[in-house]
Amino acid sequence: MIENIIVKNIALIDSLSLDFASGFNVLSGETGAGKSILIGALSFLLGGKAGTDILRTGAEEGWVSGSFYLDPQHKAATAWLAERDIEPENGRILLRRSIKQNGRSAAWIQSYPVARTDLEVFTSFLVDIHGQHDHQSLFKIAEHRRFLDAYAGLEEETAAFTALYTELSEKRAELEQLNISEKQLNEKIELLNFAVEEITKAKLKADEEQELEAEENKLLQYEKLYEHIEEADAVLTGERGAVSLLKKAINAFGAAAEIDGTLAENMQRLESAYYDLEDIASNVASYSASMSFDPARLEEVQERLSLIYKLKKKYGNTIAEVLEYCDKAQKELEQLVHNADSKTELESEIQKCTQRLFTSGKALSEKRAAAAKTLQTKVEAILAQLGMPKTKFEVQVQLKDKTGNKQTVGPYGFDSIEFLISPNPGEPLKSLAKIASGGELSRVMLALKTVLAAADEADTLVFDEIDTGIGGEVALAVSEHLKKLSEKKQILCITHLAIIAAHADTQIKIEKTSDGTSTRTSAFIIEGQKRTEEIARMLAGDEVSDVSQKHAQELLQKYGTA
Repeated sequence: MIENIIVKNIALIDSLSLDFASGFNVLSGETGAGKSILIGALSFLLGGKAGTDILRTGAEEGWVSGSFYLDPQHKAATAWLAERDIEPENGRILLRRSIKQNGRSAAWIQSYPVARTDLEVFTSFLVDIHGQHDHQSLFKIAEHRRFLDAYAGLEEETAAFTALYTELSEKRAELEQLNISEKQLNEKIELLNFAVEEITKAKLKADEEQELEAEENKLLQYEKLYEHIEEADAVLTGERGAVSLLKKAINAFGAAAEIDGTLAENMQRLESAYYDLEDIASNVASYSASMSFDPARLEEVQERLSLIYKLKKKYGNTIAEVLEYCDKAQKELEQLVHNADSKTELESEIQKCTQRLFTSGKALSEKRAAAAKTLQTKVEAILAQLGMPKTKFEVQVQLKDKTGNKQTVGPYGFDSIEFLISPNPGEPLKSLAKIASGGELSRVMLALKTVLAAADEADTLVFDEIDTGIGGEVALAVSEHLKKLSEKKQILCITHLAIIAAHADTQIKIEKTSDGTSTRTSAFIIEGQKRTEEIARMLAGDEVSDVSQKHAQELLQKYGTA
């Protein structure tokens, strides 16, 4: 239930704060005063699409906030909030939405920023606006099934059917993966077996390719390597090699150091260089002595590299990827063997699940068909009271089209459900969404809401243009139905009719004023004499007379409170 709304810089509204009561609230005012502006601001708060044209002239930013009381029994709304870790505060939810001159808008639920579409989804659980094209859930054919099920008390059965439908879909998808031909299955198993065996037999090591390539390079250039080592050995250890010459230099420099002690440090460095060079010469000699060319090893290395290259070409770009492929192939192979064993069991499960689905769907269809008849009878009875006695209303429950000899099934059953209506004698039944007249549209909605009030979770219903084209006894009947509906729902209704306003628990006057430079729309609750005067204005027009005031008092005494 909406408790309060604050509007800032929206259309003709400069600043407005308005409280709403439970029960039946009417909004009245002269034509052009801005009643629809207030409903538009509410629609904006509820996530409706809007552009910068809704901003008050000259304003950089406009915003609307609203406080809603959320009944703990409201399952859909509380579940939606719980999924997002948003908690009501003292049972209240605060919504806020803003829009700037540059077109950027923002929305919040409590203190949490949300997308416009999320705001629209959440508020659809709270408020239905009728007479405009927002939140008209009953005009969405996809919603007709939900409302019929709610009226018939079939929500749990439908949910069970949906769960069964999902289970069957998953099992069929699983079987489809298994249900390849025997030849294809054997070919795939053979292919995977070959791959696993080929890779396993190779006994690959993660870093062996680099080692083999280095060894191959050394064996392929053995002669050059040998020549370079022999040359290096001769230069280091020959008769006039570097080691021999460096030793002579040490002897000569040592004698010099005995004469000039300042050469001692250089003498030490020369000796250190000698020992390093001698060690290197020894290593070179050992390396040279160990060198041998083995053509068989070269062939072995090249064959191993060839095998690695072949496996990489087939199974991956690196040895690591080849080994990973082998692991996956092994697991898939095991699954295929298991699947072949479990296929028969899965087919049996699908057969049983299909039978349960058919039984459940058939029962749902029968219950829906029975509920549809009572629902359309009740709606037609109310429409007759609302000035549409010739209207035909039908809840069309049809089996979905067959595919061959098989019944088409959806997640909610076998049925296609749609509300159809013929407002005038001789006209064929048409989709509810194609009603052109705002007055007819609102009265049909009122009739449906009266019947479905217990099933619809939306706590607040907003009716615009409810009184278009009606008067007299029909207007009285509309008033009484709104009053009755307000016992279960909070009603907000824009009206031009005094009889409807007189039935309200709370009357809100929308007023437009101008100081010559700017125009403002305001709204405030009226009571006592002010309400009597407003009812009188609605009866007589701009000129309020003693007669119209007396009539207004009589209406309030009979149907409401003065």
